[in-house]
Amino acid sequence: MKKITLASAALALALASQAQAAAGDWMIRARALGVISQEGSTISPASVGGKADIDNSLVPEVDFTYFFTDNIAAELIAAVTPHDVTAKGTSLGDVDAGSAWLLPPTLTLQYHITGIEGVKPYVGAGVNYTVFFNEDGGALDPVSYDDGFGWALQAGVDIPVESNWYVNLDVKKIFLNTDAKFSGGVVADVDIDPLLVGAGVGYRF
Repeated sequence: MKKITLASAALALALASQAQAAAGDWMIRARALGVISQEGSTISPASVGGKADIDNSLVPEVDFTYFFTDNIAAELIAAVTPHDVTAKGTSLGDVDAGSAWLLPPTLTLQYHITGIEGVKPYVGAGVNYTVFFNEDGGALDPVSYDDGFGWALQAGVDIPVESNWYVNLDVKKIFLNTDAKFSGGVVADVDIDPLLVGAGVGYRF
């Protein structure tokens, strides 16, 4: 009986030690990030009309992931994205509405699927807070954009290549709304809702 008890205790300690070793891992990734705007908008007053058109952007991005366990992790991304804006189809035709920079830190809680040979897929969901800066209203200057929170969905995969190095593919959908207030009382209510498509490398330590 004593041998069985000691063996059980040893097994429990080994499992606890293994779980502790799995937890607390960090991964840092560097990606090329394509920011694809999928905007919908209304421009008021109705006499102006039209819709906002936001161009796409390609930027570098860094993210930090903390693994609570082999399956559960939290990821924070850091990047800034510049975008040109056009008011299309207004009563004055297409109007240059300037540009803005976005700082969209996004925190997601992820579930990593283990046990698949050669790939480590994951899904996640979380929250985004976007700050607008360096705003330029173009022909409608001055302009101000409302900062705000949005929701985020995520799917991706880490592919082991050597030691602790990985190739990463990642897609996020951000649900983001802002009001842009231009000169002359023109206001654009814009659902930017960008799709973020990233590819890069990661290192786990």
